[in-house]
Amino acid sequence: MKQAASSSEDHLIIYVVLATPPSDAGQLLALSGPVLKFIADYDGAIGAYYGAHDAPRTVALDPMLRAIANISCERPDEHYQILSRLLLDLPSVDDSAGVPLVAPVLMVPRVFDFPLCDHLVAIYDKIGGTDSGFLVDQGGKPATVADHSRKSRKDLLLVAPELRQCIRERIVKRLLPAIERYFQFKATHMDRYIIACYETQSGGHFCRHRDNMNAGVEHRRFAVSINLNGGYEGCDLIFPEFGRRTYRAPTGGALVFSCGALHEVTPITKGTRYAFLPFLYGEADAKQSMQNDALLREAGVDYRADQHSLYPQSTP
Repeated sequence: MKQAASSSEDHLIIYVVLATPPSDAGQLLALSGPVLKFIADYDGAIGAYYGAHDAPRTVALDPMLRAIANISCERPDEHYQILSRLLLDLPSVDDSAGVPLVAPVLMVPRVFDFPLCDHLVAIYDKIGGTDSGFLVDQGGKPATVADHSRKSRKDLLLVAPELRQCIRERIVKRLLPAIERYFQFKATHMDRYIIACYETQSGGHFCRHRDNMNAGVEHRRFAVSINLNGGYEGCDLIFPEFGRRTYRAPTGGALVFSCGALHEVTPITKGTRYAFLPFLYGEADAKQSMQNDALLREAGVDYRADQHSLYPQSTP
């Protein structure tokens, strides 16, 4: 508890795994916070994975979630001494590997030209966006929820066929060749034609998450973040498994990264950020995408997998 009180989530996160229901759940809820969290493991799956069958253990994980220490609690005094020394010796997140780490992201400039960026921003400013929320799993199905402590962003869905075609052409000609060259992946489908807006006045941000973990979105392979403007402060991408380094594409440029990568968008502190945020996937994923269609639409996501091809039949 002392370590949790003196640490930040950028340095240390403590998960207490409960094998049995607590006698006072309210007390644990009061102790919970960004650093200290509690996980129910009443079926013993987590304990079995880490070898804590008969006695509790403390397992320390590095930022990539690999075990670096597994300390038995059979001797409490010895456990406390070892754990205290381990925590005191923990390096900063940026130094956790002993050498500087760079996230496996691809930055591609000049995907959208400036007139297109300005046009998309103007469309958003004229029409406005709605609270986008985020997906959670409920009973094996996705559901859209809003929690501004985790995500604050407004989105505008683009539906005009001519505009979507214009965007598609630039993605195909200016972005896909680089993805195929450097990631050895041929993207043939793209979902989400949205303009996303992070505003200072509403505390725009998005906490740590992965983009393909929820039911209905497992087909997603690469996330794309195309900035439509500059002049704002904060609101950069961070990949916590690789330290606290921030990433920002130039106006009109794209950041491309695996949908399985843990990432977050830092709070915006000045101005407004506009971005185009699609997901890419390939032919092998298209069948699953069609199956996910109904699930996502039940969750309130305007999702039409039959319109996601980057090479529609009508296009020369």
